[in-house]
Amino acid sequence: MSGLTAARGWRTARITPLSDLLSPGRITGRAIRLAVQVFLVVFLWRALYANVDIKAGLTEVMAVTYAVLAVLMVDTRAFARFGARDTVIQHMQSGTIVYWFLRPLAPQHYYFWRGVGEQAYGIAWAGAGCVACAVAGVLGPPASAGAAAAFGGTFLVGQSLLYYLALLTDLMCFWAIRNNSVVAILAFTQNLLSGAYAALWYFPEWFRFVSQLLPFQYTIGIPLSFYVGRIPVADFPAQLAAAAGWVAALAILSRVLWYKAVKLLAAQGG
Repeated sequence: MSGLTAARGWRTARITPLSDLLSPGRITGRAIRLAVQVFLVVFLWRALYANVDIKAGLTEVMAVTYAVLAVLMVDTRAFARFGARDTVIQHMQSGTIVYWFLRPLAPQHYYFWRGVGEQAYGIAWAGAGCVACAVAGVLGPPASAGAAAAFGGTFLVGQSLLYYLALLTDLMCFWAIRNNSVVAILAFTQNLLSGAYAALWYFPEWFRFVSQLLPFQYTIGIPLSFYVGRIPVADFPAQLAAAAGWVAALAILSRVLWYKAVKLLAAQGG
């Protein structure tokens, strides 16, 4: 990557955090929303464990820690693009998507750097939330140093999976124009099968089997299971390899779809 391309990418990655810094109300609203969500899940899971010591291999402390981290991890993606009218679906509907292909920065690179900036900004919010929750006493420490390392490794790969899942959803717009329904279905499926709503350990065995056939659990469920000690650290290499395999497969698929999208846009534009 040339220095000029890298500089353009860096400026693109800063769009989301700079947009928030210029809108203090947006930052305040996000902080309040996260605080309310954490408050509610803490009391929900404490209530569910009022008469139970261990459920699905998780103690109350493990369950609350898992739930709090899940809330923060779900929020690692910022959603400033919609307000800035810079989503793929908005550009497709208005016809301005063509300008993505006329910029000095290729559309694939522009999308990538926007995603990097959004996820880095979201991770910064999650980190700040972890510190606040730890101080408040609602977030327990990792099960061990090895568990913390396994969490960090699988978390980073999971962020790559989130990026490609969002990218593939957006690329559908080149064929369907509108992807609102797909986004809604993917968001629900992602949250349910990733373990964002509740750890997959609470679900029936057949449900866990289905989730193992899909990539979603590697975005939240697997990293948090390592963190709280529900999955032994010895399983880290196998879980990391499986997640990396999904990243590679989705990366190849997205590359193919980008190529076809360019051809499709050229054909429709004459």
